[in-house]
Amino acid sequence: MTLRLFDTATRDVRDFAPLTPGEVGIYLCGATVQAAPHIGHMRSAVAFDVLVRWLSRTGSRVTLVRNVTDIDDKILAKSAEAGEPWWAWAATYERAFSAAYDALGVLPPTAEPRATGHVTDMVALMERLVERGHAYVTGPGDVWFDVRSWPDYGSLTNQRLEDLSPAPEDVGETSGTVKRDPRDFALWKAPKPGEPGTASWPTPFGRGRPGWHLECSAMARRYLGDTFDIHGGGLDLRFPHHENEQAQSHAAGYGFARHWLHSAWVTQGGTKMSKSLGNGLLVREVLATTSPAVLRYALASVQYRSMLEWTADTVAEATATWERLAGFVQRATERVGAVAAEEVADAELPTAFVTAMDDDLNVPAALAAVHEHLRAGNSALQDRTAAADTVARHHLVALRAMLDVLGLDPGSPRWADEGDSRYAAALDAVVSAELAARAEARAARDFATSDAIRDRLAAAGIVVEDSADGARWTLPARSPGA
Repeated sequence: MTLRLFDTATRDVRDFAPLTPGEVGIYLCGATVQAAPHIGHMRSAVAFDVLVRWLSRTGSRVTLVRNVTDIDDKILAKSAEAGEPWWAWAATYERAFSAAYDALGVLPPTAEPRATGHVTDMVALMERLVERGHAYVTGPGDVWFDVRSWPDYGSLTNQRLEDLSPAPEDVGETSGTVKRDPRDFALWKAPKPGEPGTASWPTPFGRGRPGWHLECSAMARRYLGDTFDIHGGGLDLRFPHHENEQAQSHAAGYGFARHWLHSAWVTQGGTKMSKSLGNGLLVREVLATTSPAVLRYALASVQYRSMLEWTADTVAEATATWERLAGFVQRATERVGAVAAEEVADAELPTAFVTAMDDDLNVPAALAAVHEHLRAGNSALQDRTAAADTVARHHLVALRAMLDVLGLDPGSPRWADEGDSRYAAALDAVVSAELAARAEARAARDFATSDAIRDRLAAAGIVVEDSADGARWTLPARSPGA
């Protein structure tokens, strides 16, 4: 089956065929680094990470460009309130986003350009738009895109120009001159009174700083060329940001994105999670009580175009599922031996899983295939025959290979070594000694001592399970709020 993806521009699921066979170029709108990341930001990052992993697994060479918007009205306002240089403020939160991506196992992009590093590209694009009659100047440093000059404006979001309202950041007059149309959007902005001089750059049209939309068009072209395969981002970016990107790039004569993908929101009570509404769950707060693997599972397990309603049960359900998956991988590995990473990477994926992923990245259906192998694998572990070992190993490899596509292989070093390995080794040595003493007590029929050891371990949060192979211990993930 050919990979099929929902294209926002055509509003249907269609076959995905890259511009160059075997190579895929993706531009993903990244963070505006004004504040710490919340899990809504990570929803988009994880969704497109799954896309990149699937494309790579199925033989494509992927170039992923994920930008950083490090100059913006909000960055300037918040840094001024805090008495910090705007560039230091942006760098602080850029590091916070990088740490969040790393914690959740999001693969690094091929390139991660900052807006401030590509002013020359933006100026060149702006000059081209002015020359072609699609942009105009209203005063020193103020340049606007003329939406009426481009008849196709509104096509990405299927809206008519006469039905649109101007974006909040583009309302009003500039330099005492009224825009030609209230819906025209800023390509370049003159400095405002009180803004630091370091937050503006010289251009042929006067000193100023870039408009948000211009940044992405210029950086996408710099790294991916005039035309590229996929432009992605969160659902909230369709209008005005992506509509404006497409209009200005097409008006400049560039093919721009051939396919548009948008991931849905994380919601609370049906409302989009955002800082402005005060309902953002910061990544650092969630990770204080939840393992990164569990958070990634919660974000990745819903199909990327479906809203993820965040409730008190979201983490609990993800925790229980992750423990079942990780527990099987651990028990099966103990039974049949370690599986090399190369074998996981090269394993043939089950047909049901492949079909689900090729169907617009239908992760819930793909996870159904994962759980089929989980059930079969657990059944095999109940059988003590050599033939059952072969079956258990088959399901172990298949399950790990499928979860690897989702960035959630419990047997990978990324998740198996979560935490400080020194503490894990020390804990294992201490608990193993306790279990050895307990085994000796049981052999001597000293059940009082055996029970006392078990109770002591339970009081420390360690769960002991007895089996035909002896006792094994686990340390369950913390529940939310623990």
